Amino acid sequence: MIAEHRVKEFVSGFGVAVPRGTTAAGPDDVADAAAGLTPPLVVKAHGPGLVHKSDAGAVRLGLRSPAEAARAAAGMRAELGDRVDGYLVEEQSAPGVEVIVGAVRDPSFGPVLLAGLGGVWTEALGDTALRLCPVTEEDAREMLAELRGAALLEGFRGRPAIDKDALVKVLLAVGGPGGVAESLGDRFTEFELNPVICTPEGAVAVDARLLGASASDPGERIGERIGERSPRGRPGRPAEARGETGAAQDFGRLFAPRGVAVVGASAKKPNFGNMFLGFYRAAGYGGRLVAVHPSAGDIDGVPCVPSLDGAEVDYALVAVPAERCPDVVREARGVPFVQVMSGGFRETGAVRLEADLIAAARQAGTRLLGPNCMGVYSPRGGQTFIGGTPGRPGHIALISQSGGMAGEVIKVGERRGMAFSKVVTVGNSTDVAPAELLRYLADDDDTSVIGLYLEDPRDGRALSEALRAVRKPVVALVGGRSAQGHRTAASHTGAMVADTRLWDALARQTGMALVTCQDDLIGALDLLDLHAARKVPRTADVLVVGPSGGAGVLAADALDRAGLRLGPLPEIDLGLAVGSSPANPLEIPVGPRGRPGLVREVVSAIDRARPYPDVIAHVNVQSFFTYGDSVDALLAYARSVAGLQEEIGGTRVTLVMRNAECAPPGVEDEVRAVARAAGVPAYRSMEAAAAAVAAGQTIERCHGQA
Repeated sequence: MIAEHRVKEFVSGFGVAVPRGTTAAGPDDVADAAAGLTPPLVVKAHGPGLVHKSDAGAVRLGLRSPAEAARAAAGMRAELGDRVDGYLVEEQSAPGVEVIVGAVRDPSFGPVLLAGLGGVWTEALGDTALRLCPVTEEDAREMLAELRGAALLEGFRGRPAIDKDALVKVLLAVGGPGGVAESLGDRFTEFELNPVICTPEGAVAVDARLLGASASDPGERIGERIGERSPRGRPGRPAEARGETGAAQDFGRLFAPRGVAVVGASAKKPNFGNMFLGFYRAAGYGGRLVAVHPSAGDIDGVPCVPSLDGAEVDYALVAVPAERCPDVVREARGVPFVQVMSGGFRETGAVRLEADLIAAARQAGTRLLGPNCMGVYSPRGGQTFIGGTPGRPGHIALISQSGGMAGEVIKVGERRGMAFSKVVTVGNSTDVAPAELLRYLADDDDTSVIGLYLEDPRDGRALSEALRAVRKPVVALVGGRSAQGHRTAASHTGAMVADTRLWDALARQTGMALVTCQDDLIGALDLLDLHAARKVPRTADVLVVGPSGGAGVLAADALDRAGLRLGPLPEIDLGLAVGSSPANPLEIPVGPRGRPGLVREVVSAIDRARPYPDVIAHVNVQSFFTYGDSVDALLAYARSVAGLQEEIGGTRVTLVMRNAECAPPGVEDEVRAVARAAGVPAYRSMEAAAAAVAAGQTIERCHGQA
């Protein structure tokens, strides 16, 4: 660990204020060194292992003279012995609000900035906010506003407000463009200013800590190695593999290949290769379809070729044992894209075999999808990895690190009426990674909304940059967030940066909507697709209308959990239909004996007085069949909601069919189809609708579009 005074010299060059101070080699030198300083003074010992100085007894405060400072240093020497290399003597800063400002280098996302209440409150409360570097001034101010203790910065119980501009400058000095974290590049693991004492007069960093590989030699000058800039991105992952050099990859033939070869199908015993041949045949693939087999003339009616070399295809699917995959890929000269379905690589600990696989792809001059992935689905291009007839082409794209998850999203989504443009599974993402595909889909004319299912993005920095650039709605589901937890770290900052919070920070900075389950991913993609071109008011309000006061109360709870706001109703006369005391959620008698058009009439009247960005209309499907068979009445209500959407085109209308399982078979599909024809997504629960609406509002807020 580099001595504190040298770290302070370094950070002061970025405009961070530090206390006036001096250094001394031993207790006998302290008094003379401190002669020019104004008491009260602080003495700190530095040396190997003295990371948390206060815990080790290596700090003395409130010293009234240089002589008292010398005695304090002598006492530390007596207690700590050879652990002390020297002393830092400083003028003690005036009291104020203590804040922590730190940075940690995440192995995938690069430097991450943290801010929160500092001093002893850092561990006691853990009140912190994160952003990926580099941050903007807007990011810095949002971080401070997120803190539970933000009121302390504004002035609390008679205390004056701090100079927030000065604190923002510290955040930018550490995490902004050209700041400390960016300057250090990959030559640090953890950096921390704790505390930064904030007063109405400014912000002063009274402690500084820097840990990392560059700190291994305490005698090394910071400017010689630590201050060197280094390339951004994940260490060890070449720029060309991240798609950061030259022209962007054209993935057109990945999604619409003129020819497909399947490697691994058997002429004797059906296996995965045979299954994929069957998928392409069932999908009616119209390009050149071949199986690769050393001796067979055809397999399952598909002609065979002996090798990928000269197969004259754009896409090869490899389904052979893992140890054979590198040799197969080496034969793929002239094949633009090779997908390795086989598992048994890095995910099982076979890192060397995966390295051999990527080396084989580079020798062949092909791009590698996977390994450990299912492939590509594109109804327009004839690509498939699932059985049956492909769905109709649409405008929803999905990048998934799980083939099974992608298949579920496709099948469930199409069952609900959704339509996909391009779905790609990337598995281990050894070569083609999510960030590069995201950049491609951002410019794809057939795609209007993009979904992500990620577990390890491989290059979080590249993903962050791609998300910042994309102007289309992006919804992400991240697997394994809670399991990764906090990682062991020597500084407070390192201990409080967890993977789950990194994704939250990424979402805030890029406008990506983050969801927590597969159903919410499907629901959010559905809403964003149907409402993609709709321009809505720039507010965060939601209007909820439907039967049952109890259901309205629970709806309010669901919206609150999703971070949505029930906007107040305008002061207009809604008549007797809604009771004597209308409020939001608005109770309207919807049921088998109610007038189907009532919801449309009431909401239209409200919209004329005060438009809402989102209206959620809910109905208790069970009630239509408890009191008789009222299919026609339920469909009439659905048509009324559809008409409402057509009438108030500047609002996103969402339908919730509570207790839909109580309807006879097929009725739910009929209701959903009626709503979808008018651009209204339908959900089975208020929680699912709230998650989708929250995703829409997140993207509207950040990008100005649905």
